[in-house]
Amino acid sequence: MHRITFRCWLLPSIVFCSLWITPVAASDPLPSWNEGLTKRQIIEFVHSVTAPGGPHFVPVSQRIATFDNDGTLWSEQPAYFQLQFSIHRTRQLAGSYPEWKNTQPFQAALENDLVALTSGNYRGFLALTAATCGNLTVSELHSEVAAWLKSSRHPRFKRPYTDLVFQPMLELLAYLKGNHFSSYIVSGGDLEFMRAWAPRVYGIPPERIIGSRLKTQAIKRDGKPALLRLPEFEFFNNASGKPISIRKVIGRRPIAAFGNSDGDLQMLEWTTTGSSQRLGVIIRHTDAQREWSYDRKSLIGHLDKALDKAAMNKWTVVDMKRDWRVIYPFQLKR
Repeated sequence: MHRITFRCWLLPSIVFCSLWITPVAASDPLPSWNEGLTKRQIIEFVHSVTAPGGPHFVPVSQRIATFDNDGTLWSEQPAYFQLQFSIHRTRQLAGSYPEWKNTQPFQAALENDLVALTSGNYRGFLALTAATCGNLTVSELHSEVAAWLKSSRHPRFKRPYTDLVFQPMLELLAYLKGNHFSSYIVSGGDLEFMRAWAPRVYGIPPERIIGSRLKTQAIKRDGKPALLRLPEFEFFNNASGKPISIRKVIGRRPIAAFGNSDGDLQMLEWTTTGSSQRLGVIIRHTDAQREWSYDRKSLIGHLDKALDKAAMNKWTVVDMKRDWRVIYPFQLKR
């Protein structure tokens, strides 16, 4: 069975708050993709699995696509955007915890030491996230995230973080939805952090967002039931955790998976295993001028083993500089 694999980024062709998305022409569902092999492979894959009576037809119930978030649907440099939120929360709370000035990873957050917070492993990131995003109810966290997104700006582009979603990926999400795919976000990021904004920005409902989870407790707050997030992780949804979560939450093996780092390797391997038509896509950051250029040596979005496996497994590697006409929605001509 011929397997088509590719790497893509697209956004839904609709207006979401501050985002202006140009309507997608019926003749070209992916207008922000440059013409070439990658774009043809994407469209051919969708046609092959949706053509009634075709040899690779897939019923609607089985048209599952999974997307990593950081570095796949939006940018992740110079640090994961959720890490930037946790740094913001550390500074908010520091007055109540004077010991943080000399305790890691809080000291690194207060000093904006991104290298210390991202080097070696995820321990610093997880500890900081648990401490700053725990001890809040789900509703309280969503309010904190919404306020931060409204007031904060990306250090390079001076725009809201939600402006740094990828226009080609928004188009891809819209294209798949129009062909009756169910798309899921499968991220190492905090589940409730993403649910606070991703449904509005990506058009993906909260029940299709899968992420890392803090332990949660049912409580009464002001006499009303609430869910309190504890300052301790229950599950880190990265690497081998991704196929586990996909099986637990979705109950089906996806037929398409999109990622950008070694943290997505197992999701891509699990998705593209099988005899039916499958799509594996890696987004490679190659555009230092319009976005960033990084892969094997980067602490953020480290892409090494998965890049080697791409050729072996016939996954498509999307070259951002070559394959994308536009990176962000704000670069479109209105």
